[in-house]
Amino acid sequence: MVTILLVDDDPAQLRTREMILRSQGWSVQVATNASSALEFLRTADHVGLVISDHHLEGQSGVELVKELRLLRSTLPVLILTGMPAVEDSYAGLNVTIRFKPLLPDELIQVVKSCISS
Repeated sequence: MVTILLVDDDPAQLRTREMILRSQGWSVQVATNASSALEFLRTADHVGLVISDHHLEGQSGVELVKELRLLRSTLPVLILTGMPAVEDSYAGLNVTIRFKPLLPDELIQVVKSCISS
């Protein structure tokens, strides 16, 4: 079974997305910051997708992905953001970017696409 690592420092967004993903039968691990996400990735080998908000307390999604790429160069990553100007920041990091608000059906479809590719 694929585990999705969901990273967001907004508790309401985290719970909502976790509920949506679990409703589809996916195993979900949550992290509220980049440090705990990276710590989890160092020990877990069953993660099939990382979903992260762009804006994280203390560290941006870009910084998270740069460190993540040192650990797992091919792990699919989905970045959720409300800021269209951030796309250039992720150049060369092999991420999928989607803009908020993202409806539950849209989230499910993009996750399926990321996992299957």
